[in-house]
Amino acid sequence: MSDTASDAPSASVPATPSGRPLDQSAVWEAVDGIVHWLDRESTLPPEQERLLRLLKLSEEAGEVAQAVIGATGQNPRKGHSHTWDDVHGELCDVILTAMVALRTLTPEARGVFDERLRRVAARLPAQPAGGRGGPGAPAS
Repeated sequence: MSDTASDAPSASVPATPSGRPLDQSAVWEAVDGIVHWLDRESTLPPEQERLLRLLKLSEEAGEVAQAVIGATGQNPRKGHSHTWDDVHGELCDVILTAMVALRTLTPEARGVFDERLRRVAARLPAQPAGGRGGPGAPAS
């Protein structure tokens, strides 16, 4: 997403006070704006454009892997070429690219995503009181 997102008109991304997260409606409005902008700029047949947006996910996932390798210094030739902030950014690009791909496939992307999230969350075991709360939670 990083190649084209910076070229997108700023009107497609809702304004928000600095440091304040967008609400879910604003996020999906921004995704809609990106999809409409990409559609307008595309010179490809719609079927080919859809396929390429799905393939873009693999590219972005590869960039996550590259950033992790760089953050851990696992390439002796390059050393520590990335930071964990770079990994965070690349993961956000994967999420955004997936949202754009989903929205490209269906105008009901938000509902599809909400339903999937509900189904996944419903499969999780109940959290016991005082249980692990994930990263940053106090150790027991």
